[in-house]
Amino acid sequence: MKEAGLYIHIPFCRQKCFYCDFPSFAGKEELFAEYTDALCRELEKGAAELAGYGIKSVFVGGGTPTVLPMELMERIMGMVFDCYEILPEAEITTEANPGTLDEAVCRRLKQMGFNRLSMGLQAWQDELLLRLGRIHDRAQFLENLDNARRAGFDNINADLMFALPGQTLAQWEETLDAVIGLGLEHISAYSLIIEEGTPFYDWYEKGVYQETDEETDRAMYAMTQKKLTEGGYHQYEISNFAKEGKESRHNKIYWLDEEYHGFGMGAHSYWQGRRFHNPGTLEEYIRKAKRGEDLREEMEKIPQEEEMSEFMFLGLRMTKGIEKERFLRRFGKTVEAVYGPAIVRLKAEDLLEEAEGWLRLTQRGVDVSNHVFVEFLPEEGGSRT
Repeated sequence: MKEAGLYIHIPFCRQKCFYCDFPSFAGKEELFAEYTDALCRELEKGAAELAGYGIKSVFVGGGTPTVLPMELMERIMGMVFDCYEILPEAEITTEANPGTLDEAVCRRLKQMGFNRLSMGLQAWQDELLLRLGRIHDRAQFLENLDNARRAGFDNINADLMFALPGQTLAQWEETLDAVIGLGLEHISAYSLIIEEGTPFYDWYEKGVYQETDEETDRAMYAMTQKKLTEGGYHQYEISNFAKEGKESRHNKIYWLDEEYHGFGMGAHSYWQGRRFHNPGTLEEYIRKAKRGEDLREEMEKIPQEEEMSEFMFLGLRMTKGIEKERFLRRFGKTVEAVYGPAIVRLKAEDLLEEAEGWLRLTQRGVDVSNHVFVEFLPEEGGSRT
């Protein structure tokens, strides 16, 4: 049986964080039920296309999915289990911000079939959480984590961010030490990216905040690798660390360039060699989905050259790297036949190494990964031959 992943987008938040450019909205509670109706209609209609596929991962993201009333979330997950072949070992995740996970909510999520939570902690210090526009403080995170544990969740991720405005190396060390001490199964640690269209972007443009200098950013990342490794986590991707057997199966679908189908406003899909996305405005999505209209926008057949490129730079995000034999099976060409000169250059610069049929980034390559990835862009990147 072929396998695939499902992504389901819930575009609602209690409050929009100051750094967030994801398609999500605060203050739209009056649309919760109507959006759920539209989403369930899309899930029901889309089932025929995924007939014969075993679903190995379901990821409900946002936004903050857990701001939805639980009866609406139950409708959505009921449709998922009714319409799709969810494999017995499937990873079923919902994102959740602290402040939305009381004990009753956690128990109902578990009863719906969720077996993994991804909680947006971001920082340990309350002053930094306030600066980010988060809806919670540290105490709420700990209370919600306890609620999740008592409900039976034994696979929990925390998202963390470093290089925050005004954040010191000592604060980041305190954050890492505290989170390691909680015994979470998975930790994602990302450097803050200032995205256009966010309050943070405006504040940085006006000089309210200063960008973290590169030396501090790299010191924070090096500390992350050292502390989490010593704390019993293995790094399996540039920004992701897991206890044994707790790697994110859904994220690996993206990095391994495998098929997934997205549902909901703005959701993206990579399906049968094509890429497309749903309408990016809430009202248009609801209107079209409820009428059963075609939601796919900007559908494109991905040229093989672009597929190979994505295979390389997505796969190289993983510490294991890319398997040369898998590249050959998929594309009918050796990786050397396509990217030989680039591979030679990157090895000479100590950015890429090879071991037992795998190509992977060196530690130096991880530090300048974007420089490496550009070598595998299609011809217009100008650096392949």
